[in-house]
Amino acid sequence: MDKILQMLELQQELNDATNGKGWEKGTTKNGKRIDWKRCTYLECAELIESYPWKHWKNIDAQPDYENIKIETVDIWHFIMSQALQEYKIHHLGNIEDLAHDICQLPNFQAFTQTLTPTKKDYYAQIETVESLIKTLFCDNATTKLIETFIHISMMSGLNLDTLYTLYIGKNILNQFRQDHGYKEGTYIKVWNKEEDNVTMQSILEENKNITPKALYDALEEAYPKG
Repeated sequence: MDKILQMLELQQELNDATNGKGWEKGTTKNGKRIDWKRCTYLECAELIESYPWKHWKNIDAQPDYENIKIETVDIWHFIMSQALQEYKIHHLGNIEDLAHDICQLPNFQAFTQTLTPTKKDYYAQIETVESLIKTLFCDNATTKLIETFIHISMMSGLNLDTLYTLYIGKNILNQFRQDHGYKEGTYIKVWNKEEDNVTMQSILEENKNITPKALYDALEEAYPKG
């Protein structure tokens, strides 16, 4: 439960800092409407684009599983945000209650174990992602949405530990982006011909026990100057 709770708490802090206190009511401090469902299904589309599903283009290409993992983590940001909003607005409980409910999901224990490679071909993997979109728009309980997300995570090669590590990395990167002009449109996303996600992953691979502050400092060092 500790890692689920820590991720929920970090997401709450990130949303409070980015959107302002009270974002759960559906608008940011700047009056912009928040739609977590739209955020999620568009990230699902980006995840699907990491598979070579197009029958007319690059037919011998292979799925980009490193990017699939990143897109999965992006989806997790938005699903957690939706869950935090729903639990607060509908008085379903506090963050600890939400973390507890997630840990009681039918597939959660499997999610905590060492993963074996999925046996699904990538067309079936895409259909699993599309099932999340269906779940999203059928007004299912938030916990059902998270249960479907866990299936996608395991299929994508992530268990709780690896999701946690990548989430921490992306959370710090999102903070870094906000601090360096992301909302204003001045942030530089491509570093040395690669997206900042790639740099973040490389830093994590080199030091799996890196602290959030040290990761932030490493991103600062790598960020293009001038």
